[in-house]
Amino acid sequence: MIHIGQEIRKQVEEQGKTSVWLAQELGCHRTNLYKIYDKRTIDTGVLLRISRILNYDFFNLYTEEIG
Repeated sequence: MIHIGQEIRKQVEEQGKTSVWLAQELGCHRTNLYKIYDKRTIDTGVLLRISRILNYDFFNLYTEEIG
C-alpha cells in the first residue's frame, strides 16, 4: 500500500526543494507539512495542489497500484 506522505517527501528531496519551500507554496506552516508527510492517505484536493506545485502526478502512483 502506498504511503503518500512518504512519497511526497521523497519527491521534494529528489527535486532539491525544501519542506519550508513546499509549506510556503501551500500556504501552511511547515509543522502542518510534516503532518502530511506522516499520513498514509491525504485529501485529494490537497494532493492535487501538491501535484501541481511539484509538477508530479502523485495520482499515477495509485493507478499503477491498481493495474
